[in-house]
Amino acid sequence: MALTDTKLQRLPTKERPYQLADGGGLFVAVHPTGKKVWRLQYRLGGRAGQKEKVTLGEYPSFSLADARRWRDECRVLIARGESPARAKRDGKLAAIEGETNTVRAFAERWFESVVKPAYDDPRNIRRILDKDVLPAIGDQQVFEIRIDDILRITDAIKARGADQMALQTRNTLKRMFAYAIARGKVQFNPAAAIEARFIAVARSRDVALSTQEVGKLLRGIYQASIKRQQKLALHLLILCMVRKSELLEAQWAEIDFDKAEWAIPAERMKKDKAHLVPLSTQAVAMFEELRALSSGSQWVLPSRGSLRKPISKSTLNTVVRGLDLDVQDFVIHDFRRTASTHLHEAGFNTDWVEKALAHEQKGVRGVYNRAEYLSQRREMLQWWADFVDTQIEHGRKVVIGDFGKGHRAA
Repeated sequence: MALTDTKLQRLPTKERPYQLADGGGLFVAVHPTGKKVWRLQYRLGGRAGQKEKVTLGEYPSFSLADARRWRDECRVLIARGESPARAKRDGKLAAIEGETNTVRAFAERWFESVVKPAYDDPRNIRRILDKDVLPAIGDQQVFEIRIDDILRITDAIKARGADQMALQTRNTLKRMFAYAIARGKVQFNPAAAIEARFIAVARSRDVALSTQEVGKLLRGIYQASIKRQQKLALHLLILCMVRKSELLEAQWAEIDFDKAEWAIPAERMKKDKAHLVPLSTQAVAMFEELRALSSGSQWVLPSRGSLRKPISKSTLNTVVRGLDLDVQDFVIHDFRRTASTHLHEAGFNTDWVEKALAHEQKGVRGVYNRAEYLSQRREMLQWWADFVDTQIEHGRKVVIGDFGKGHRAA
C-alpha cells in the first residue's frame, strides 16, 4: 500500500529498524531513534541483475512528493543501465536530489503560492529575496539553513547602514521558514530563533499607514494568539486617537456610557489639560466588552497579576513586536499619525483633528481658538471608525465582531 504523509508522521519507533515500501522500489527506513530515511532498492540489468540501494535523505526534509520524483529520476538512469548509487558517489545525482529543496527553488514556490496571492504589492519581498537572500543562501538546501546563515545575511545588510532593511529581511525569512515547516521541509525556523530586537529596533516610518495597511494590520491583530483585551486595546488606540499611556491608565470612572464620552483628567495628559474624547459606537461597544472582561477592576485594562493595578506600559509594545504582521516598520505611535493623515485627506477641519489629538496650537491661532468642537469631533470620529471598519472588511477571513452595529440609531 502506498504511503501517505499522515501515515509517515504517525510511524512508531521500534527496538529494531524496519522499513515500509511506497512502490517502485522506494521505501522509508525507520530507525529506533525515530529517524526516517528514504531509500531506493533496484536491480541493474533486469531480474537477474545486481541488486543495489541508494539513499536520498531524511523525511520530512525530503517530502513524500520529493522522494517519488527522485525515485522516478533514478529509474530513468536504471533504464539506461546506469547505477544511481554510482551516480550519487560521483556527484551526478546532486542536481536531482537538491533541485526541489534548494532555498532558491523553495523561495520561488513560496513567493508564487503564498506571497503573490496575499500581498497587494509583493515587490518589496521580491527585492529582499533577489538582493540579499538568494545570492547568500539560494543554492543551499532548505534543511541546511541555520541561525548563523540568517545572521550572516542580516549582519551584511546592517554593515551597509540599513538596520531596518535587515529587520525586514529577517521577518521575511521568518515567514518563509514558517511555510517550510507547514510543508514538512524543516522542523526548525532559524529566523524565528533570532529575536527582532537583536537585529534592530523598529522605528516609526514618519508616514501614515495606507488604507490597505490599516486593514491588514487589524486583521492580523485579531488573528494573532494574544489576549482579547490586547486586541481591543490596539483597536481602540487607532479609533480614539489617544496616546498609549492615556489608554493604559484609563479607569472606568472616566467613561460615560450614556453620553458616549471619555473624560481623561489633566494629570494624565501630556500638556496637563483635561481631554474629552467623544466615542464612536464601535468604541463604546469595545469598552463595554472590556468592562465585562475587567473582573470588577477600577482599571479598563487591569494587570494580569493584580486587578488593583493597570496593565504594564510595555505590554502592548511587547505584543506588537511578537506579531507576524506584513506591515513595514510599524510602531504604535503610527496610529495617531495615520488617523490624522486620513482625516485631513477626507477634508476634515484641521482644528478638529488637532483637538482630537489633544495638540495645543501655538501663536495667535492658539490664543483665539479655545473651542472644543465636541459635536464636530463626534461626527468625525464616527466617520473614522466606519472608515476603519471598511478597511478591515476588505479581504477579511477572521471573525472580529460587528462592533457598534447594534448601537447605531435607525
